Amino acid sequence: MRDTELYRHLLGLAAPWEVSRVELTVEEGRVDVWAEHRKRTRFGCPDCDRELAVYDHSEERAWRHLDSCQFLTYLHACPPRVRCPEHGVRQVRLPWAEPRSRFTVLFERLAIDVLQECDVLGASRLLRLSWDETWHLMDRAVTRGLAAKPLTVSARIGVDEKSAGRGQDYITVVSNLDTGTVEHIADERRQASLDGYFERFTVEQRQGIAAVAMDMWEPYINSARQHLDDADNKIVFDRYHIMTYLTTAVDTVRKQENRALAAAGDKSLAGSKYLWLYSVENLPERHRARFTALRAADLKTGRAWAIKESLRHFWQYRRRGWGLRHWRSWYFWATHSRLRPVIDAAHTLKRHEAGLLSYFAHRITNAAAEGLNSRIQAIRVSARGYRNRQNFKTAIWFHCGGLQLYPQTHGIPG
Repeated sequence: MRDTELYRHLLGLAAPWEVSRVELTVEEGRVDVWAEHRKRTRFGCPDCDRELAVYDHSEERAWRHLDSCQFLTYLHACPPRVRCPEHGVRQVRLPWAEPRSRFTVLFERLAIDVLQECDVLGASRLLRLSWDETWHLMDRAVTRGLAAKPLTVSARIGVDEKSAGRGQDYITVVSNLDTGTVEHIADERRQASLDGYFERFTVEQRQGIAAVAMDMWEPYINSARQHLDDADNKIVFDRYHIMTYLTTAVDTVRKQENRALAAAGDKSLAGSKYLWLYSVENLPERHRARFTALRAADLKTGRAWAIKESLRHFWQYRRRGWGLRHWRSWYFWATHSRLRPVIDAAHTLKRHEAGLLSYFAHRITNAAAEGLNSRIQAIRVSARGYRNRQNFKTAIWFHCGGLQLYPQTHGIPG
């Protein structure tokens, strides 16, 4: 088989396109392939598909293709242009590459597969591209996926913030709790950050949102109340964040009590910080003996921990009435504990009581969103940081957006 015929098959070219010549440069580890179309071929206008004669050709361009064994492979061609009476002079669609791309669609598909398995730096090394070229491929894939993503309302959404850098640098992430995919990303964690998600839909479409899981962050609450009917019955405050308030209160009690005991020469609480952060079933076996002894002692920290653990039973009830009964009993205990951090946390939860009790109508949590947060954190760690916030958002869309990232092959066998 002639080399031109071989590369016609490798490139997946079909009439009217054919390979005119192939050059191998062993010293550079490179194969260059030139494609031409048959004379008197008519092409469709890329805007209206009207068949027209070739008007002229653009300058020769090169596209990176899949490697030929260990050799870098480049496809060369002079793209034909047509003159449409309606749309003017336009470059025709090429079967091997998307518009304004420097890579064939088959190479882009390979690059997406590699990027899904490793970070940008690792992908650049495997693909033998620069960091910028590899990032460009990811950005193109996300742009393509977002353009193809239908605008649909998710019935149950989760709203959470994610650290995007040092200090108070955050992004807001809205996810579909049923599919576990990202639906919206916005800078910061202001009301406007969540407003941008709701404002994509009409008032009628927003009625399809049945429940919103979130933490007790007032800007998010205000946004939901502004855009959703009966918002207070749709907002469900997430269990993880609620328990975080109580865990913080327990740790504050421990710090205060440890200082008082240490001043009297008692170091029984020293080094016990992380023991009180565990739930009883998750406590490592090696710490059980000491923790049992601490709980048996007459410690304020022990009482605070017991109050915190009691609230966890709230989410085990199947009926709202029994859940409400437990909540009221727990609230009385917490507010009469004489432990100021616990009392303050209980008062905070009381102000958001409706969002706690709405759990029994929807029975959702932000567990899916927290799972996404773990994936997002892994993306950030594996990349060892991003040059800017936009790159970080692009990576989230790429890995967690559930997008159709691949380019169409336009008839080329994939």
